[in-house]
Amino acid sequence: MTLNPTLGDAFAPIVVAFIAAALLALVLTPVVRRLVLRYGMVDHPEDRRVNTEPIPRGGGIAVATAFIAVAVIFLAAFGEAWLAPFQLDLVLRSTLTSQLVALLVGGAAAAALGAIDDFLDLRARWQLAGQVALGCFAVVLGIEVGFIANPFGGPPITFDNSAFAVGFTIFWIVGMINSINFIDGLDGLSSGIAFIAAVTLGLINLTSSGGQPIMAVLCFILAGSLLGFLRWNLHPASIFVGTSGVQFVGYTLALLSILGTAKVAVALLVLGVPIIDTFWIIVRRLLDRRSPFSPDRGHIHHRMLDLGLSHRQTVLAIYAICLLLAVLALLLSGVSQLYAFLGVFLAFGLILFVPTRGALRRPEELEADAYDPDPDGPGGPHRRGPDDRTA
Repeated sequence: MTLNPTLGDAFAPIVVAFIAAALLALVLTPVVRRLVLRYGMVDHPEDRRVNTEPIPRGGGIAVATAFIAVAVIFLAAFGEAWLAPFQLDLVLRSTLTSQLVALLVGGAAAAALGAIDDFLDLRARWQLAGQVALGCFAVVLGIEVGFIANPFGGPPITFDNSAFAVGFTIFWIVGMINSINFIDGLDGLSSGIAFIAAVTLGLINLTSSGGQPIMAVLCFILAGSLLGFLRWNLHPASIFVGTSGVQFVGYTLALLSILGTAKVAVALLVLGVPIIDTFWIIVRRLLDRRSPFSPDRGHIHHRMLDLGLSHRQTVLAIYAICLLLAVLALLLSGVSQLYAFLGVFLAFGLILFVPTRGALRRPEELEADAYDPDPDGPGGPHRRGPDDRTA
């Protein structure tokens, strides 16, 4: 893994942008916490919950605001200088501008739609409709998965400007949002996984031969925003990322993986934990003839808790898995990345389908357990992910 010579001077601006985003998110999160408490965007304590005080759930607003603010300032101040060495023609510049609008405006819309859900507690079908609309918005502005690595070797499989490309792109965006959504079950889990993914995608854009400096810096700005928020979201969390966060982070990572050098194969591996967990959970629920959005304790983090790991141990273990996958993504080629993903896919399938105590409890059994038990004691309540609301 070597640095792309074209990007040799990129480190200083990236470090500055990363720190700026982290500090802004760090400062904004307590402000957002007070704001959402005022407007009732909280999980209130009741008999079936373990939290003893209202816990805000709109932390994604701080993450989105920090990312968009720093990204806009950086692009306005330095974007032209970073693009100059690539000598892009007018058509490519126009396309890139349109794609950046899709990333930033679409990200703001994703956070706003999520905030509405945090406030009104919308049903899953309305969330899904909003996610599809976000995917359509991105496609209209030129976001498209044009190819994927060929698992059998040889040239990539291309499907530029086709109906399949449009459908797959929307599916990828919606799927990424819901993958982050489904894994959002423990303090700091989804935001920590997203941080690792953003850093990895940024490094790949810096080290590959076709590295894109704009996408690299945007990945690190997202990582900085998540790091600043994690100060308040790690166990015991004082604020949850909420639907505003999972929708913003899922949408932004989906687009960065399409626009950057990494592409889908890398994103599949880097975000393998939430993606694979989501797939197998949906499969198991459908095999049980239940809604994919029905609640149970079958997620990978639930299984690890049921095996006796504490809250912190479970989160750290999943972080370690994600870091291992990130290293594989940095070291392997496109086809090898797909093979690695398939290996993890099968391993997770075995784990998620092997029963553990309490894993397959039905919705009616969860009425008295709307929150996961916290082995670490009081002070660390966490809300179940939004996927646990019935459709």
